[in-house]
Amino acid sequence: MFSKIDVNGDGACDLYDFLKAEQPGDGDSADVTWNFEKFLVDRSGAVVERFAPPTTPEEIAEILPKYL
Repeated sequence: MFSKIDVNGDGACDLYDFLKAEQPGDGDSADVTWNFEKFLVDRSGAVVERFAPPTTPEEIAEILPKYL
């Protein structure tokens, strides 16, 4: 659970491949660009939002009610 994984490239973890496919982001590539990039998954398992690293938990908390 705490071992290093790849999030981009051919060796990327299946979870991150799924997250990036569902929410590819705004750039030229769906790659995770930096630590602390965040994905929001709803109750049914749908990836509903992707947030850049500077997004704070407080900012995410503001939109959570629409998914609860």
